[in-house]
Amino acid sequence: MSKAAIVTGASSGIGFEISETLCRLGYEVFGIGRDFRMQTKEQGFHAVVCDLLDTGELLCAVKEIAAQYEISVLVNNAGVAYYGLHEELSPDKIQRMVRTNLEIPMVLTQQLLRKLKKNRGYVINIASVTAQNSNPHGCAYGATKAGLAGFSRSLFDEARKYGVKVTAIYPDMTKTSLYRNADFTVGEEEESYLLPKEIADAVEYLLKQREGVVISEITVKPQLHRIQRKK
Repeated sequence: MSKAAIVTGASSGIGFEISETLCRLGYEVFGIGRDFRMQTKEQGFHAVVCDLLDTGELLCAVKEIAAQYEISVLVNNAGVAYYGLHEELSPDKIQRMVRTNLEIPMVLTQQLLRKLKKNRGYVINIASVTAQNSNPHGCAYGATKAGLAGFSRSLFDEARKYGVKVTAIYPDMTKTSLYRNADFTVGEEEESYLLPKEIADAVEYLLKQREGVVISEITVKPQLHRIQRKK
């Protein structure tokens, strides 16, 4: 039975690049997303069209995959962000961030943990540098990523004796669509942002460690700390 990986938010950006990298590493990759306009040329990729916020639909899809493949890697990548003064956020936006950025990773990990123990597998959570800092104008988003970071640390301590590896990756400003709901975006200079492929390279680095070595946290930053305001 082929080793397999599940990646959320795989239709674009970081999730798309991680999926391509895992395919090149020999995994059967099941990428979960809503809209697969970007098409990968890599063999072994399976697009799973699913609304992550529909828990029943999501769990049904994951159980079907896990019944046919040996899941060795779970990448909780899907994320949504809304920025601005906290008082101006709607309850719906707060709930979307909490569910997408924190609840879904915890639920998926719970569903797959027995498989990952059996296969001595990996849980890779794509957090954010906002998990490590104070985040005015992004209080709720930063809180969800801080929660994901805390979940990662505790899960590793709980599951490490079963051979499960857990890593949180903390990317800084990355050139993706995450900032589509913000009044700012990445800076103009190439040195002021990361590329999705560079986060995928970090995932590859994790997976290539020898058995017995776990890198529990990786922070990736561009050289410059700059943003630009949208016009």
